[in-house]
Amino acid sequence: METMRPKHLVMLIFLVHYLCPGVVSDDSIPIPASKDEVNSWFTANVQPASDRKNLDPKLAKAESKPKHIKVSKDGKGDFKTVSEAIKSVPKDNTQRVIISIGGGNYTERVLIEREKPFITLYGDPKDMPSITFHSTAAKDGTVGSATVIVEAEYFTAVNLNILNSAPRPDGKRKGAQAVALTQSGDKAAYYNCKLYGFQDTFCDDKGRHFFKDCYIEGTVDFIFGNGKTLYLNTELHVLEGVITAQARHTNAEDTGYSFVHCKITGHKEAGFLGRGWMAFSRVIYAYTEMTDAVRPLGWHGVPGKPHYGGTTYFGEYKNTGPGAKMDGRPNFAKKMTDEEVKPFITLGFIEGSKWLLPPTKV
Repeated sequence: METMRPKHLVMLIFLVHYLCPGVVSDDSIPIPASKDEVNSWFTANVQPASDRKNLDPKLAKAESKPKHIKVSKDGKGDFKTVSEAIKSVPKDNTQRVIISIGGGNYTERVLIEREKPFITLYGDPKDMPSITFHSTAAKDGTVGSATVIVEAEYFTAVNLNILNSAPRPDGKRKGAQAVALTQSGDKAAYYNCKLYGFQDTFCDDKGRHFFKDCYIEGTVDFIFGNGKTLYLNTELHVLEGVITAQARHTNAEDTGYSFVHCKITGHKEAGFLGRGWMAFSRVIYAYTEMTDAVRPLGWHGVPGKPHYGGTTYFGEYKNTGPGAKMDGRPNFAKKMTDEEVKPFITLGFIEGSKWLLPPTKV
């Protein structure tokens, strides 16, 4: 019997979902090797809440009757600031609240507290709003310096620019790290969002997260923390330094970063794919386009020993571009097999069938 090709398998899954709404989503279908098939794979496997049987019950209930709030700088909305809109959401919220944000720059700190789950920040796709602030680690601690801090579960952001406008660290000023986004709540998704900063741009702190069609820019460790996150079709723009500093402390911790069909940009040999920040740091890149922004060494080992990876797990699978050559990689960089990469290139990596929904449409 002829083996079904991945392209045909994706189409079959799509037809099953289309013709039989309410089917149980399958976490095990791998992301296709062809980038052209990624969106059809996503559509087939990430259905709206109304078509899903196996969503977390409290999420299914929250999505049944969403509430809409408008934020506009011109005063034509319900609120003029994002923070005011969030304050209006009751604690122990059980309903999806979609906060639509008009274009413009919102200079404010935004905190979505743990007691306020099911919030969506939705920017105007034709005039993407920017949330900007300028705190630093010296003022508020690294994690607390973020412009946007998300502590709550089931958060979603669509069409947003999030920036920390503090000056670029010069290596002399203590506490100059400045985070744009800290994501600490479990089960969060970001679509078409752009994060800008220098050192420590994104604190992928903890929990399961999903990024699609996003952009993240920075210098040293600009994606760091102990989250378990799947990044799909996301551009990583390294100004100079290290892209990831994943913080898995023990082999028992189920965390790590998986970058699939992403793109790494920057000037020639601008930085590294990652470093062993903690003893069991885990990061993999699959089907990713690596320009010459990636240094030939690729990875930094444990502190003080760049060529020694210890118990870290740094994997690469079928990446392309001049930065993807593994000839100059340290011996602890793993060229992954088909079997080894499977757990990292499905929605099962983040248990997405239970909580991941397509981007909100307003």
